Amino acid sequence: MSLTAAQIAHQVKTGERSATSIVEAALTHISSREDHNCFTTLLKASALANAATLDRKLAAGETVGPLAGVPFAVKNLFDIAGTVTLAGSKINQSQPPATQDATAVARLKAAGAILVGALNMDEYAYGFVTINHHYGVTPNPHDPTRISGGSSGGSAAAVAAGLVPLTLGSDTNGSIRVPASLCGVYGFKPTYGRLSRAGAYLFSSSLDHIGPFARSVEDIALAFEVLQGSDPLDPICTDRPPVTPDLSGDMTGIRVAMATGRSKTLATDHFARGMTPTVAQALDKVSSALQVTQTVTLPESARARAAAYLITASEGSQLHLPRLQTRLQDFDPATRDRFVAGAMMPNSWYLQAQRFRRWYRDQVCEIFKTVDMIIAPTTPCSAPFIEQTTMELDGQTVPIRPHLGYYTQPLSFIGLPVLSVPIFLPGELPVGIQLIARPYDENTIFKAAVVLEAQGITEAKPAHAQRQP
Repeated sequence: MSLTAAQIAHQVKTGERSATSIVEAALTHISSREDHNCFTTLLKASALANAATLDRKLAAGETVGPLAGVPFAVKNLFDIAGTVTLAGSKINQSQPPATQDATAVARLKAAGAILVGALNMDEYAYGFVTINHHYGVTPNPHDPTRISGGSSGGSAAAVAAGLVPLTLGSDTNGSIRVPASLCGVYGFKPTYGRLSRAGAYLFSSSLDHIGPFARSVEDIALAFEVLQGSDPLDPICTDRPPVTPDLSGDMTGIRVAMATGRSKTLATDHFARGMTPTVAQALDKVSSALQVTQTVTLPESARARAAAYLITASEGSQLHLPRLQTRLQDFDPATRDRFVAGAMMPNSWYLQAQRFRRWYRDQVCEIFKTVDMIIAPTTPCSAPFIEQTTMELDGQTVPIRPHLGYYTQPLSFIGLPVLSVPIFLPGELPVGIQLIARPYDENTIFKAAVVLEAQGITEAKPAHAQRQP
């Protein structure tokens, strides 16, 4: 499906195509491309029924929403009424089906979008690879010998493969931005508390965000607009008034800095280290297009990343403690040991990490008094091979699974809004660059993203990779 969500909605609302024909085509495409292993649940009957209902409303002259007829899918940790919420696990298979949709799912449906299924992920969202022991690997659509990233790998890959134009994922330490980077699509993590997480199976409550994937800035903005709004079912979802995304591209007065500098004076800066030449070149392209003339240092970002790890491990293990005590062998081996380690972590470590978090947030807020937006790499490299377990980072050999979040963790740690934009360099797999703003200033990000897209710097190119025989 090469059309964007905005294009599909326009065709449906103008009568050029019916919602039913759009959804039928999407379901056929998904079924014909099982090698992508993006979907764990396909909702054919309900999707076609909802599309037919939308067509009847249009025929009767009723008003439909801004996403009318747009097929979408969600990471399988979002509640879908009548469907078991797997959260990537075997253990959850024994749970009863959800009785109602997650708030985010309900809001997209209310805007006219048609839910077609649920998507693969790392078990309980603990990972950056979407190599799932229970549901298999979701390969990268641009090269199926490589990973799609995670933990929202199915969500990113489904968009990159053209199966659906819009998906939802969740982001604790980078689980939206990492797969967006590796799959070459847009992945948006709004400010912590901006979007309701009600009905989403949480991993680390003080860090978890939700957000959309798409192949255009306009589609990200459409989804963001309809997902906003306070929700009594999610106590961290604030009552701030929803904002209308600004797609004007007007960068007047916006001060942009790079959170890295490959100069000797910044050699110890966390964001200056570890990136491959491809990522460095992508960063330079974005910097040039946005006319960046200054760099900033986010102090102690390596410690921020370590503190984020401690908080994640502690909160995640406490959430799953009853299952760890009774069904340990039913966990994915890749997540089991980390949960067990988190369960044995001293409480004093967790408290110290939260204290450091407040200090780090204050330091970064000071930086945003002098700049309006910061750019930084999303991942240190393009997509590693599926069987690859280590990578080179700053001259050292390190495990892949924890280090793909090297640049994302310090930012979600303090809830900043971030959009990962896709960069394709000639002959290279895609990589992502993060556009970062102060809390609740998503519109600065949208303005910059529109500029980059208009100049052809960022583009979510269709994937044409085929599995090797």
